[in-house]
Amino acid sequence: MTQTTTTIPIASIILDEDIYPRKSIDPRRVGIFAENIRDGFKFDPMEVEPDSDHPGMYRLLDGTHRWSAYKTTGVTEVKVVIKNLNGEDPLLYAAKKAIGPRQLTEDEARDTARRAYNKNPALTSSDIGKAIGRSRQTVDSYIADLRAATQLDIDLKIFRMNRLGIPQRAKGDRLIFILERG
Repeated sequence: MTQTTTTIPIASIILDEDIYPRKSIDPRRVGIFAENIRDGFKFDPMEVEPDSDHPGMYRLLDGTHRWSAYKTTGVTEVKVVIKNLNGEDPLLYAAKKAIGPRQLTEDEARDTARRAYNKNPALTSSDIGKAIGRSRQTVDSYIADLRAATQLDIDLKIFRMNRLGIPQRAKGDRLIFILERG
């Protein structure tokens, strides 16, 4: 698959912490990247996606440490690949890309799994696990309480509809409506 790179102003790239899978940016890595930039090293383009909430701006998907280093060194324009995720969860995409010299820590993986599930309970443990580099069973343990709370909420809704005497067909229609809108 050929990826087309383009040059954009670094000021048009934002770090959206909602889709950043790490707890923080490692200043030591940023320093190493900044030193390499000053020495003339070239890096792979960062990956961004258009930010629908801010026209003309891009959310950073991959390359946070490089982005920070470019800003530190005063670079004004950078090469990027503009991605269209076609519905793929940006948090999980960014987590997949966090494969540099340091994998996601256990806390980062757990937090990312929980954030992804909270945002979209329809995601499978397998899909989340593939993105964060953990097994399905591990993801199940990360999100077991969240799944239980979701199931309890559904069970309570069914119980209330039973108590109100709502017919079975109407209960199904209401539950489908509730689950579709989140």
